[in-house]
Amino acid sequence: RDLHSFPTRRSSDLFAPDFIRTVHLGPDAPAPAPLARLIQGGRGGEVRLKLYLLLTMMATQSPFDIRNPPTPQTLARTLALPQTAGPRRINDNLKWLEDNRFIERTKRPGQTASIQLLDPQGTSRKMTDPRSSRYYVSIPIEFWSCGWLLDLSPTDIAVLFALSERLGGRMVPMYLTQTRRQSYGISHDTWTRGRHGLEAVGLLNVSRVPQGDDFDYRRLRNSYWINRERLHMPSNIAEASPIDRLIYASAAKSSA
Repeated sequence: RDLHSFPTRRSSDLFAPDFIRTVHLGPDAPAPAPLARLIQGGRGGEVRLKLYLLLTMMATQSPFDIRNPPTPQTLARTLALPQTAGPRRINDNLKWLEDNRFIERTKRPGQTASIQLLDPQGTSRKMTDPRSSRYYVSIPIEFWSCGWLLDLSPTDIAVLFALSERLGGRMVPMYLTQTRRQSYGISHDTWTRGRHGLEAVGLLNVSRVPQGDDFDYRRLRNSYWINRERLHMPSNIAEASPIDRLIYASAAKSSA
């Protein structure tokens, strides 16, 4: 997989929480969150989302720019797009990202245009380091290097990022209130598809747990847990090492 040809010195890629969800809901709140906007449109925004996440993996340090980016042909091959239509789809989605102020491109005679990542909130300011905020969301680099970026659907990825934000590095499962789920800008049907997609590949465990105490109406809620060990394995389990396959089989058995 050509994703290995784009090395990074970090063990993870970092995102500000407001990339994934609308932090402050209300009548004046921007909607939907940038991540939800990226998956909207034709074909579920697949190329758009995966191209943007590929760019963020290539520009993980300030000033978050790519001075000599790969050609559209190379990007298309990296994202496993068809050889004929792939470069055109890359160019179309680079234009969309620029028109919607996710990136800024600077033309260079005889070379590919350099790319500057922008604040995904659409302010046209350069992207700032997510670590400058009170907290940030960390996505392991294996999401890219182990093939998950290629093999997961856009809705799977959106739900994975949302739950990564919700769990916030905690080592225990968490549930979502209706308000919290609405803050991600993902519809109920889209969330359900993404959840089932993650469960099918062993990335997500969902259990039903009661909430409330003896004096409250006790209702059952879905409790979510990301299988981080699986995330560090190849997305295609057939490509995993024997020990990784054993770990995956054990995890799948215990969650059944």
